[in-house]
Amino acid sequence: MTELNAIVQALSVPSAYPEPAVKVDTAQTHVSFVFIAGDFVYKIKKPVDMGFLDFTTLEKRKFFCEQEVALNRRLSPDIYLGVVPITRENGNTKLGGNGKPIEYAVKMKRLPQDRMMDVLLPQNKVTPVMIEAVAARVAEFHSGAATGKEIAASGTINTIRFNWEENFSQTEKYIGSAVGAAQFQHISKYVRDYIKNNSQLLQKRVQDNRIRDCHGDLHTQHICFTDGIVIYDCIEFNNRFRYIDVAAEVSFLAMDLDRGDYTALSNHFIEAYIRFSGDKEIARLLYFYKCYYAYVRAKVTAFRMDDNMHSAAQKQSALAEAKKYFALSESYIAGQA
Repeated sequence: MTELNAIVQALSVPSAYPEPAVKVDTAQTHVSFVFIAGDFVYKIKKPVDMGFLDFTTLEKRKFFCEQEVALNRRLSPDIYLGVVPITRENGNTKLGGNGKPIEYAVKMKRLPQDRMMDVLLPQNKVTPVMIEAVAARVAEFHSGAATGKEIAASGTINTIRFNWEENFSQTEKYIGSAVGAAQFQHISKYVRDYIKNNSQLLQKRVQDNRIRDCHGDLHTQHICFTDGIVIYDCIEFNNRFRYIDVAAEVSFLAMDLDRGDYTALSNHFIEAYIRFSGDKEIARLLYFYKCYYAYVRAKVTAFRMDDNMHSAAQKQSALAEAKKYFALSESYIAGQA
């Protein structure tokens, strides 16, 4: 991480950028650093291996930067501008240049922060009409999204079970801190029973071509109401998380709205999507997939507790947030009944 620290420090200075920038704002997730400089955003990937993703070599990080641009252009073609090398010349680190690449960054146009769904929601500025527009956009995207034998394989019972068991194995170490032992047992039993008892339904979804090359990370932070609706930052690092049932994608955003206590908007989104898509069967899968995505969000939030690039305060905040997501995941079990 020493090299990464040096790059982050260098890119925190406006002079590192080819475009004018008065200041640089920096943010990070468990797998990336984001630099907001003037009218543009640059994102680099951390050299981490989390099992479900592997960014440990420069070659892999370049490849997944290219994947990120290509895949996100499906829903936001004008936002993702390309992949830019980060070079070092005469001891100076900067974007572009003629030196040997030491890292790569995804370059994007900067979106208006005040038009993000997660910013508008607490201000009561997301209307049912806006939610319907999102549902229409997602339904249209799904109808044209790729499907086929390889993609459908990710919707099989074996893959669904594997994804869940991976979640459980990766969160066992948080039992007693972010998730209670009884909670963990309750959720895992529900999941295994649901898969067993609904095998015909899950198989039917595969046969009906409901498994598509989706976005995979559809939550409120990734939706912007600007010139049209921009949906960005899809999953690029693992096809298995993007080749999913469209019901799962719908459940993800519905879950995120539930989490913010926007239940009416969540229900409206589901109803509108079903109306636009004609996929009434989604109603039978909602609680299962809401449970899944709340658990995934709990897991990736808990990962921040182990990241030494986060401060003690940030780790404590991650713990509190992870607890809420685990509780939300468990709450959907009652709904299923």
